[in-house]
Amino acid sequence: MINYTERLTLLMQDIVAKVPTLSFIDVADVLVFARSGRSNAEGAFATCHCLTLPASEPGYYFWRDRTTQRITRRSEWFVTKSPEVTLGPRQVKYLLSFALPRFCDQSLDKSRKERLYPGADAWIAKLDTVIHELYHIDPELSGIRRIERGDGTYSANCHGHRFFEQVAEMVHTYLNNHPDPAAYDFLREDFSTLEKRFGGVVGTSFRTFPSFPQRYIERVTVQVPCEADSEGVNVEPLRIAQMPRRYTENDLDVRQFMKDTSRRQIRKGAFRAA
Repeated sequence: MINYTERLTLLMQDIVAKVPTLSFIDVADVLVFARSGRSNAEGAFATCHCLTLPASEPGYYFWRDRTTQRITRRSEWFVTKSPEVTLGPRQVKYLLSFALPRFCDQSLDKSRKERLYPGADAWIAKLDTVIHELYHIDPELSGIRRIERGDGTYSANCHGHRFFEQVAEMVHTYLNNHPDPAAYDFLREDFSTLEKRFGGVVGTSFRTFPSFPQRYIERVTVQVPCEADSEGVNVEPLRIAQMPRRYTENDLDVRQFMKDTSRRQIRKGAFRAA
């Protein structure tokens, strides 16, 4: 079976070697994993997740009376933190997730980026998506890249017209640098063709599937009054979801993805040889 996330990782290594704008990226700092996403459903094809964001400033949730607008209750103070993901001794800085089979079946037709690739083959949409997600990685490795406007200020929208144009420029740069077709040929096939050709499509996922490492909240040890507190304001305990805060290679699975479902195959990491 074809390991789709492995092939995507190898493609990314080739891309960062041939596209100067992305040359600062060490793909060893990035973990590519697969999530379920049906081709006939709405949703993202891929997503960039940053693991280097620092803890947030302390905050709390609050609720207001609809009539008086007075705060009636609030949560305990909490901070938001990033989970830690390590592969051996190396800490992962970014996660790139790809929805299967949805990613495999995308095309340029009627998409927002169709105008940027007149007459191009449908598979270019997938190459565009891969470079799109890599471009979200900030050069300082400290968050999601901020996009400059023409006047030098930063835009609050990270998916503006200029962003798509810059991604298309990098796609053309990559292809103009004569990459080995073996690096990207797998993008030419849709999901059903890949299944028939290789007998199945697998990819790295987390053993907590469909969950994966995400920012989490943590109760502040020392709780202090705040400006919202007044007579009649209740302070409610936080309801914190139980989810891992640290992940290693032993938390990875290989999973087979099918048209409407998926199933776990083998454990990776320390269980690889089992």
